[in-house]
Amino acid sequence: MLYAMIAEMHPDVAVARSLSRPAHLARLEELKAAGRLVLAGPFPAIDAVDPGPAGFTGSLIVAEFDTQQAAQAWADNDPYVKAGVYANIIAKPFLHVLP
Repeated sequence: MLYAMIAEMHPDVAVARSLSRPAHLARLEELKAAGRLVLAGPFPAIDAVDPGPAGFTGSLIVAEFDTQQAAQAWADNDPYVKAGVYANIIAKPFLHVLP
């Protein structure tokens, strides 16, 4: 089943985010290589493709897992969690309807 992992970032974490981003992206690449990643990306803090110093407020990851518990466990072990970038992250069941 698909799960949407919705994360909110702590404010003022640009340095911690940039330091932990390679490990965060590597985990997403593993999901992609396994054919389990549907989409992933951050929420800009302002209405812009490049928010500059405004940064980001969180992230969305949609991926396939066997159970909600497995999705939450994966989310809880994200490098952004370990680095204190994410204030919280929750995995919710997601039904892909369109397109």
